[in-house]
Amino acid sequence: MSNHIVPSESETGLAELRGDCARMAPHWVVPAKTAPPRVTPALIHGVTVPPASARLIDATAEYGD
Repeated sequence: MSNHIVPSESETGLAELRGDCARMAPHWVVPAKTAPPRVTPALIHGVTVPPASARLIDATAEYGD
């Protein structure tokens, strides 16, 4: 009786995907990071946010800080 564990199909697929990505990584070109130009607050007007959306964003602020 063998104790050999056969990987599940999803594990095999993930391993294959990782291998494919590792082989392709040298071919990917990463552009230089450039920050978008800042918009002065004076130019921002007419934006309205529904109260429910504002509460949602306010509640998730700890994740973006």
